[in-house]
Amino acid sequence: MPAPRLHLERIVSMPVDQNCYVAHLEGRDDCLVVDPGLEPNLILDYLDEHRLTPAAIINTHGHADHIAGNADLKRRWPDCPLVIGRGDEPKLASAAQNLSRGFGFAITSPPADQLLDEGDVFEAAGFRLEVREIPGHSSGHIVLICRDVEPILVFGGDVLFAGSVGRTDFPGGSFKQLSQGIHDKLFTLPDDTVVLTGHGDPTTVGTERRTNPFVGQNAGVFDLE
Repeated sequence: MPAPRLHLERIVSMPVDQNCYVAHLEGRDDCLVVDPGLEPNLILDYLDEHRLTPAAIINTHGHADHIAGNADLKRRWPDCPLVIGRGDEPKLASAAQNLSRGFGFAITSPPADQLLDEGDVFEAAGFRLEVREIPGHSSGHIVLICRDVEPILVFGGDVLFAGSVGRTDFPGGSFKQLSQGIHDKLFTLPDDTVVLTGHGDPTTVGTERRTNPFVGQNAGVFDLE
């Protein structure tokens, strides 16, 4: 049976060029909203224009630029589950932990409705998402792997970027953890796997395995042969 046709929209919020993704499958009017950012009006406008209803609001991690739109979406759809990795759940209610206070404004989020752990499978809107924990940028960061579309997709948040990786100088950060997680849980996926990044353009596992200057095969971090 052919893979279902995927419709994917990237909605970029200023001022940090943060990516929110709205994903839905052909023939369905429900969707996933992943990492609603600092301009939730853009997300709401897109959902209204395409007559989509969120089946889940998913946060890859709890930093302010990835959770800022939670409240607006929950206000509009109060029964839509808000989902985050267990390790980053405390950041939702703490402007200090989600880093917004340090930037001169305080953002908090409604509480999570469901917490995800390593190895869980989360299903909503026709998607089946495998949960992997990759701390280092944020202590409870998760990525979500969708194998039901071609090529495989990873909602990657701020773990791996095109030619870069997530910052590890925030509280609880660890380059060792981040690079190990990328090597063990992303670089083991097929080369054509698409990584939907939290900032900037999408990339592929194969490209980053070969060329990423921080964790790729020439970076000297791991023996990737």
